[in-house]
Amino acid sequence: MISVRPVRLLSNTLRSAVALLAACAALAGCGSRSTAPVPEPSPTGSAAASCAAVMSALPKRIAGLDRSAETANTASWGDPAITLRCGVPRPQGLTSTSRCDEVDAVGWYTEEFTEARRFTTIGRVGYIEVTVPAVHSPAADALVDLAPAVGKMASVTPCQ
Repeated sequence: MISVRPVRLLSNTLRSAVALLAACAALAGCGSRSTAPVPEPSPTGSAAASCAAVMSALPKRIAGLDRSAETANTASWGDPAITLRCGVPRPQGLTSTSRCDEVDAVGWYTEEFTEARRFTTIGRVGYIEVTVPAVHSPAADALVDLAPAVGKMASVTPCQ
């Protein structure tokens, strides 16, 4: 079940600025065609233990796509790949007033870009990021399929 629980939205100008900055970082540096690798997340403490549980519970298929790659804290499905990264830093745009979209009891912070949507967990001991390229629609299908595994990460607070 998908539900949306808006707390209080950031101003459109601030949200646009944050999205633009995040898009530049996510797409390997505005205007540059380089494909700089995204560093492997390296969670610590309780997030590390939770990431191990999440990674071991990941499904072989999500949104109808087979798993195409996996490392200690990342996994991807299909081409262009839907990518999960466990143990990432807190998104810069995530604040106490950010909207929380709940999918099967997992809260997500959503960032929309031209080429993809990026979802980051809210209310867990660590952050899990899922990037869904725009060609995979609806993007929430991946979140539904990932919810049982992502639910292995200890919850601190649910969407409110």
